[in-house]
Amino acid sequence: MTGVKTTTLAMTCLMLATAGAWAQTPPQPAAAADARQSLKVQVVLSRYQGEKKVSSLPYTLTVIPGDRPTSLRMGAQVPVANTTFQEAGKGPVQSFSYREVGTSIDCAAHTLEGGRYSVRLTVEDSSVYPDDTSATVPPTGHPSFRSFRSDQMIVLADGQSAQYTTATDKVTGEVVKVDVTLTVLK
Repeated sequence: MTGVKTTTLAMTCLMLATAGAWAQTPPQPAAAADARQSLKVQVVLSRYQGEKKVSSLPYTLTVIPGDRPTSLRMGAQVPVANTTFQEAGKGPVQSFSYREVGTSIDCAAHTLEGGRYSVRLTVEDSSVYPDDTSATVPPTGHPSFRSFRSDQMIVLADGQSAQYTTATDKVTGEVVKVDVTLTVLK
């Protein structure tokens, strides 16, 4: 697994606090003429080591305010070795299970007064630590997985951007920043 690094970003923009409640709620009729205009929501997940940017992953979704969440799923399955020991005299048997890593994005928005939009964002990110990531992670030959999750509401106007979350990885010291930009599609 040395050097394997698969990044997963899962961003869920939900209008209600739970996905189950959202799934049971039918789309609401537009309150204003522009309520059915499409929005382009761009989310950028960036990672930094100190001041140096080490990755930047952009994701773009089209969202209709008051409608069901828009979904995006990207990913890969990473094999994880499992060893089972058998009876004496018979060697161990190795098999593999798979762990999902990838990107999942769901996005929904509400139209507010004054040309603003309320967007619910839940961002998830998981990846495999490469063995040489940090001196604090001893190389074991076994994969270690990291994850990031954030669930927030953000209010943006057309063309506005905001950095809505910053978090630091306890193991590597790497800083994760999430930036969001909203554009009304005409």
